[in-house]
Amino acid sequence: MWRLIVCAWFAASGLALDNLYSHPRLIALSPTHHKWMNTTQVHGLMRDGQRFRDITDIQELLYGCSQTLSKFPTTVSQQAIVNPLLKQVSQEAPRAMLTNFTRFHNRYYNGDWGRQSSEFIYTLVRNMFPQVNVTRFQHRFPQASVIARVEGHENNGEIVVVSAHQDSINQQDPQNGRAPGADDDGSGTVAIFEALRVLATSSLKLQRTVEFHWYAGEEGGLLGSADVVQAYASKSVIADLHLDMVGVPAQPPAVGIVTDYTDPDTSKLVRALTSAYTDLPTRDFQCGYACSDHASWHEAGVRSAIPFESQFIDYNTNIHSAQDTLNTVDFTHLLKYVRIALGFVVEVAGVHSS
Repeated sequence: MWRLIVCAWFAASGLALDNLYSHPRLIALSPTHHKWMNTTQVHGLMRDGQRFRDITDIQELLYGCSQTLSKFPTTVSQQAIVNPLLKQVSQEAPRAMLTNFTRFHNRYYNGDWGRQSSEFIYTLVRNMFPQVNVTRFQHRFPQASVIARVEGHENNGEIVVVSAHQDSINQQDPQNGRAPGADDDGSGTVAIFEALRVLATSSLKLQRTVEFHWYAGEEGGLLGSADVVQAYASKSVIADLHLDMVGVPAQPPAVGIVTDYTDPDTSKLVRALTSAYTDLPTRDFQCGYACSDHASWHEAGVRSAIPFESQFIDYNTNIHSAQDTLNTVDFTHLLKYVRIALGFVVEVAGVHSS
């Protein structure tokens, strides 16, 4: 066993679709500062650029569980398997997908545009990869998370997760404002789609199951990933690699490695993968509380890492606005994260020898 988590989990009841903000929500502004807020107040946090977690529906989940983690790969050893996969990586599918994805007025999780955009992902994955099991993960709000599962051939009960978030908001008017969300996080959305495309169309068989997760409601306080992580409490999740904003490099270009609310060994592997499969250096930095969905896995005791588009968290000033558009995305840079993701999948899921 690669990991053993020992903790108490208290599963919440099944989620019923309703008006998410019909009652106040419990918002965590830090690990110790929690406050009940209504819609206006939550949207005010977004306007102010305040990071937060909505913990209303996960109060019954006991975080901070003890864990015992055994051997995890921190060096690169599968180049002979990965390099042929990398030759199949292309801009074509990510560019086409992002072109259509940014046409939604916004992808606000608690509205119909968010519902439509999640249905777009689900339908695209289902139609392009009939051999892959794809499901909608429903939440209390209209936007569904989408999960695509590539079965392992030895230890298929052990899961390696590659994730991104699919929602977008306009910071000044979260519900109605124009928010193409090309970089945040359309770039991560299409990057993991391309990794899935390469994997699903190859003949490679892996030991462990790999799941690609497109989370709903990240901008609302990591809503979607919190629900998914809670639902996976009884499952064996080996690690999560999360891609949130991978399309706008700084100067000089680098892969930013988030060092807080992440796992050091998983981050060490990401550094090694970056060195092996890209021409970029890595730069460590801290992202802060509730930075993105990797934090949901981390707080549940599951290894997680997040390679960011640059060494500066606030470099792209277009996010959460109408200016986060397709033409600002550097697809050459974006594909480097597809390469990292494919390397991660092979190293952590392991290769099945038939």
